[in-house]
Amino acid sequence: MISVIKIFFAFLFIWIGTVTLVAQNPFEDQFNYARQLYDEEKYFDAVTEFKRLLFFYEGDNYNYKSNLLIGLSYKEGAKFSEAIQHLTLAELNSKNIDEVFIARLEIIKVNILRRTTGRALTLLDSLQNDLKFTGKSDEINYWRGWAYIFSDDWENASSSFSAIQANHQLAVFCDSLDKDLYSVQLAKILSIVPGAGQFYTDEYVSGIISIGWNVLWGYLTINAFMEDRVFDGLMVGTLLWWRFYSGNLQNAEKFAIEKNLEKTNASLRYLQYYYFGNKP
Repeated sequence: MISVIKIFFAFLFIWIGTVTLVAQNPFEDQFNYARQLYDEEKYFDAVTEFKRLLFFYEGDNYNYKSNLLIGLSYKEGAKFSEAIQHLTLAELNSKNIDEVFIARLEIIKVNILRRTTGRALTLLDSLQNDLKFTGKSDEINYWRGWAYIFSDDWENASSSFSAIQANHQLAVFCDSLDKDLYSVQLAKILSIVPGAGQFYTDEYVSGIISIGWNVLWGYLTINAFMEDRVFDGLMVGTLLWWRFYSGNLQNAEKFAIEKNLEKTNASLRYLQYYYFGNKP
C-alpha cells in the first residue's frame, strides 16, 4: 500500500513539473522561433514574432534581447529611425554594463549609416568620457574612425584608427586616400590662371579649351579698347571674356569635387566588398 502511494506521488510530482515546464516553454519557444527567423535573415517576420512575444509576456526577461534584435532587424531593412527606437529600448532594459555598451554601440552604428555623424561622435565621446568604459578605448576609436569615413573626413578617420595601432590597416587606407584627394580650395586658387585648375585635376582638354577661349576674348577686349572701341570692349569683356573666365573658376572647383566623389565612392565600395573586419 505504501509503495502504491509513493508511486502515486511520484507521478503527481512528475505531472506538476511537466505542467510547469509547459507553462513556461511557450515564451521561450516564441523567443527561439523569432531568433531563428532573425538568424535566417527573415527580418520582417522576426520583428513580428519578437513584438508578439513582448505583447503577451508580462515580465521583463526578454525586453533587452528582443528589442536589440528588433532594432538590428530594422537596421538591416534600412529603417533607421525604427532601429534607433528599439535599440534605445534595449539600452533602457539592459541589466549590466556590457549590455549598455552593446546597445549604445549599435545606436552609434545606425547613426553612422544614416550619416548623422555629429550624433554618432557625441555618443562616442560620452562613452569615452564615462569611467565605466575605460577599457573600451580601442573599440570606441574604431567606430569613431568609421563615423569619419562616412562623413568623408579621411584625415580624422586615419587619426582615429592610428590611436588603436600606428599601422592599423584602416589607418593606412584612409591616409593613402586622403593624400590622393584633390584640394578643392587649391583648384579654385590655381584657376586664377585660366586652365591651371583643370590641369591640376587632370582635365587637360578642358584646361586647354579654357586657356584658348580666355586668350581669344581677352585679346579681343584689349584690342577693342586700344582702338577706342569702348562699347565693343565693354560688351566683349563683360559678356564674353568674363563669362569664360568665371566659368573657368567654376569648372576647376566642379572637377575637383567630382573627382574626389569618384575616389571616395570607389573606396567605400572597396571597404564594403573587400574589407572583412567589423563594419557598421
